[in-house]
Amino acid sequence: MTRVGVLGAAGRMGRTVCGAVADDGDLELVAAVDPSASGGSLEAVAGVATPAVTVAGGIEELERAGAEVAVDFTVAASALANARWCAEHGVHAVIGTSGLGADALVELAGCFEGSKANCVVAPNFAIGAVLMMRFAALAAPYMEAAEIVELHHDAKVDAPSGTAVRTAELMDEARRGAGASAWPPDPTTQATLAGTRGGTGAGGLRIHSVRLPGLMAHQEVVFGARGQSLTIRHDSFDRTSFMPGVLLAVKQVAERPGLTVGLEALLDL
Repeated sequence: MTRVGVLGAAGRMGRTVCGAVADDGDLELVAAVDPSASGGSLEAVAGVATPAVTVAGGIEELERAGAEVAVDFTVAASALANARWCAEHGVHAVIGTSGLGADALVELAGCFEGSKANCVVAPNFAIGAVLMMRFAALAAPYMEAAEIVELHHDAKVDAPSGTAVRTAELMDEARRGAGASAWPPDPTTQATLAGTRGGTGAGGLRIHSVRLPGLMAHQEVVFGARGQSLTIRHDSFDRTSFMPGVLLAVKQVAERPGLTVGLEALLDL
């Protein structure tokens, strides 16, 4: 049975992860860390009846509890510091924290190179979202142009989402790998409202971010070609949609040396 600790245990995703780990017969929840809820019972903080676990304020609790894998849903700066600690102390890390850019991934790769511990980072743990990215990459060489629209709840602090950034990267890699022409430049010559055309991702793909109450996590990739369009969309309506991917990563991270980015490799996609 794999011993698991959750970092950011009092957050929305952290609470859901605690419940999913506690309910899995192959895993044991041994630690919950969140400075905002230090000293609280896990049942009071996350609704998980695990009397042996009290929420701790510092990451050192992972070592005291003998955690083998840490699941991190905190904030970007904390996630990097936590990852360094995990690499130094031989604790595998599964990171779903949003807002980690290319520089952070380079740093993570360095942290876990030569470490006894491994790390899996995924911009999205929903299996359907991973398939959406895969389907978008398959379509990329065959359509003339594309744009990405990602929609999230109004408490999400970063934009664009990691999923959107990763989708653009995969689409651009697929297009270049197939020898297709570069994505066409933005035809807009006059923007009467700054930022209307969104941001620019890999290969010049336009990415648009929507933040509204009532949403959870949604993304669509819209392709255009002469006389036709193709839209690939994924919707997460509840945080439980991410749990199968999180649990898969927890169970496989020990077999993935160094840094693994995305669930694609774990799903053999």
